[in-house]
Amino acid sequence: MKKHFAVLAFVLLMLGLCVPPGFAQASGTVKGVCTDLQGSPIADGVVVWANQDNGQKYSLKTNKKGEYFSLGIAPGTYNVTLYKNADDAKANKELFHMNRVQVTLDEMTQDINLKKEQAEQAKGAGLSAEQLKQRQELEEKHAKEVNTVKALNEKIVAANTSMKAGDFDAAVTTMTEATQMDATRDVIWALLGDAYRGSALKQTDPAEKTRRMQEAVTDYQKAIDIKQKAMDTATKKDPDDPRRLAEYYNHLGDASARVGKLDDSVKAYNQAALVNPEGAAAYFYNAGAVLTNAGKIDDAIAAFDKCIALDPTKADAYYQKGVNLIGKATLQGDKMVAPAGTAEAFNKYLELQPTGQYADVAKQMLTSIGAPVETGFGKKKAKN
Repeated sequence: MKKHFAVLAFVLLMLGLCVPPGFAQASGTVKGVCTDLQGSPIADGVVVWANQDNGQKYSLKTNKKGEYFSLGIAPGTYNVTLYKNADDAKANKELFHMNRVQVTLDEMTQDINLKKEQAEQAKGAGLSAEQLKQRQELEEKHAKEVNTVKALNEKIVAANTSMKAGDFDAAVTTMTEATQMDATRDVIWALLGDAYRGSALKQTDPAEKTRRMQEAVTDYQKAIDIKQKAMDTATKKDPDDPRRLAEYYNHLGDASARVGKLDDSVKAYNQAALVNPEGAAAYFYNAGAVLTNAGKIDDAIAAFDKCIALDPTKADAYYQKGVNLIGKATLQGDKMVAPAGTAEAFNKYLELQPTGQYADVAKQMLTSIGAPVETGFGKKKAKN
């Protein structure tokens, strides 16, 4: 009996040691090192192991050495994706991926060497070492471009925010920094010109005001030169380019006039009209305003006539033309005699803007030359 008990105890002990497979820890281990195209560790990256059998995902973060490690990953077939950081993982901006990687209960090492992977891809595509180098350089250039554009966009947003708040000096500082980052972009110089122009208008010291406005002139010219060169060499034309270039000329025209460069100002407005005919009416109107302020009556009238020819509904152009024509009026005894077309110009303004900001003045001008106010100017009278 004693012997039988001993055998039974031995059997029970063996049963205790032979744990059924279903109660064992059925998991494996994965680890690896991630390096970029230059062979440097990818720190703070994220390696996502996605189980294709059950949909479970493991997100493993890399350390400063580019290493990642995980215990307790279930065996199965996985798709493995490398991201630069957690934000890229959320946005699905991957650096590299591989499919159908098998995980077992054993420890598994899965390094991700982007330089090696690219070389393998190039080899498979039949690329030479020189062609591979060129591809790497292009990819590096593209990556740098993306980072530069992002940084410049942040500067542009900050400068626009400052200008909307009336802080043009802050905008000047911000956009000056942007030109130091990349001096080859027309929009950067144009925005710096806007900042200087706005800053100049707030100055009380005439010399400082002129200095800042001259800075604006210089910046707008740089923007024009860069944009024009890009348009001349572009293989694919951007339909918005003429409008942008014309706006640079338009702003240059205003800044040039404010530093006393009348000829340069009119030339800039005319160039804007040539570049972007769709906006020519506005540019000719601006030229007429500058010429009016400079006392160039005949030239101003000609500019307003061009504006009216392109946009017959531009009420202010008729008024400004009338004002310049009044400037050519003569006295015959006690009567003021205005050139032909003066009354028509003021009455046309009143027809288009009967309660406009210049309506009362237009009526006074008509009275001063003994002309009637025709509120229905250009319209046929209704028959009784």
